[in-house]
Amino acid sequence: MKKIMLIDDDPTMLLLLRTLLEMEGFAVATWSGGVNIYEEFEATAPEIVLLDVNLRGASGFDVLQNIRGNDQHRDTVVIMASGMDVREQCTEMGANDFLLKPYMPNDLLKALNTHVRAEV
Repeated sequence: MKKIMLIDDDPTMLLLLRTLLEMEGFAVATWSGGVNIYEEFEATAPEIVLLDVNLRGASGFDVLQNIRGNDQHRDTVVIMASGMDVREQCTEMGANDFLLKPYMPNDLLKALNTHVRAEV
């Protein structure tokens, strides 16, 4: 079972994504604020991160830089999402993929299947 971490500050989005991904066989951890994002990431040690670009009190770009700046996490799959088309900036900074919000559940599952080689 692959472990995925959802980093978003929208509780409704987290609930919907958690439900979808658990139905697809993922172990799901979430971050919605309050706890230090980097400590939560380290404690969770996910194989995959679905990361919102715009977070209250934090930047998804900063989180991505932190993940990519740590050799221990270089193989972590990071899929970023935003309501603005910042695909180029995300991929240049090291994201594996980008989803433009609002996206359909199948778009997320397709991105996961593209980047996650092992079966879930």
